[in-house]
Amino acid sequence: MKQIIESSRTVEVIAEVEVLVVGSGPAGLAAAVAAAREGVSVMLVERYGCFGGVISQVGVEGIAWYRHEGTTDVEGLGIEFEQRAKALGGTHKEPQSQSEALNAEMFKCVADQFVQESNVKPLLHCMVVAPILEGNIIKGVITESKMGRKAILAKIVIDASGDADIAHRSGAPCVKLPKDEMLGVTVMFSCSGINKTRFMEYIRANPSTYGSWSKNWSVETTGKEDHLFSPYLEKPFQLARLAGIIPNNIKSIGGTWSSITDAGEATNLNLVYMTGYDSTDVWDLTAAEIEGRRQAILAIEALKAYLPGFENARLRNFGMTLGVRDSRKIISDYALNEYDVRNQARFDDSIGIFPEFLDGYGILVLPTTGRYFQIPYRILVPQNVENLLVAGRSVAGDKIAHSATRSMMCCTVTG
Repeated sequence: MKQIIESSRTVEVIAEVEVLVVGSGPAGLAAAVAAAREGVSVMLVERYGCFGGVISQVGVEGIAWYRHEGTTDVEGLGIEFEQRAKALGGTHKEPQSQSEALNAEMFKCVADQFVQESNVKPLLHCMVVAPILEGNIIKGVITESKMGRKAILAKIVIDASGDADIAHRSGAPCVKLPKDEMLGVTVMFSCSGINKTRFMEYIRANPSTYGSWSKNWSVETTGKEDHLFSPYLEKPFQLARLAGIIPNNIKSIGGTWSSITDAGEATNLNLVYMTGYDSTDVWDLTAAEIEGRRQAILAIEALKAYLPGFENARLRNFGMTLGVRDSRKIISDYALNEYDVRNQARFDDSIGIFPEFLDGYGILVLPTTGRYFQIPYRILVPQNVENLLVAGRSVAGDKIAHSATRSMMCCTVTG
């Protein structure tokens, strides 16, 4: 492989703060706001043009779709995000739970409000490309943007990139599952032109449950979930395969719907689940974006042909970027594990709780009985690098623990 030598250069420092947060998804947004509320100077850096991460950029609405009667839920900023969005008219009732489905577009404004009210210094359209290190101490980051290469200095850096990018590039040990074991990626999309009345009549006449998932996937539950309603769509895609609309070799089309608005919009269509892609590899990201859009169009054709109410459906929009569930995780002095999340673990250094909700790797456990586990501070602390913390889905843990900690609401707790 060819290589070049990059010449050294002088880089302008554009900001110095006490806390720098990289990435503004549920974890990063919560981290920045929480730190600013403590009275320290905070900057929040985001590579896209809006804050909100998987909510506003990917288009995932269900921040707490696990919530049912009997759930012992989190407290803090995640709940504030949900409540503020509702107060601003930016939610719909989530169809399978006692939670709100967040309007992805409106949440951009919700996130802006939290940032501005907390006096967080915002920086959008700016990508962090390297850490600034003195020995094993992180002192800030190097960024690239339309302004060129710039530096930001900070006493504490919080990596909320989702992929442990800063931790990895700082030399902190990380772990990543083999590509064929990772959770799948998704191109989210929305449709317009839906006849809501006709669609809801079909759903009431043909209700799906979580038990329906096991028809196409191997899913382990505790049994208490199986009878609960799930917005799961299966039959239209079966018929579309028989008709040749969806090629038989494509097994990744199928999944759930979320909000159907009175204006005839179906948002948060989670119907493309593709495995074999690594979100830390830009070649894989490129291939997944293109293939995901292709499959989304096939899914729409299937819905138009075989789902009542979708006869006149048309694509409204794709998510701004690919939805990723799984990538790097840091190695820390303690890793949350399967026993912890299944057995209500308690820790002396707990920073919060999360209900017993597992979703991934063939497991679905919904928190209907009040059970919860505590989240230890140690899983946020990478090894070998000082003054660096990690928040969000990259915290330390095994893969079953990850099926809990990757949840958006859990990410707000680690943030």
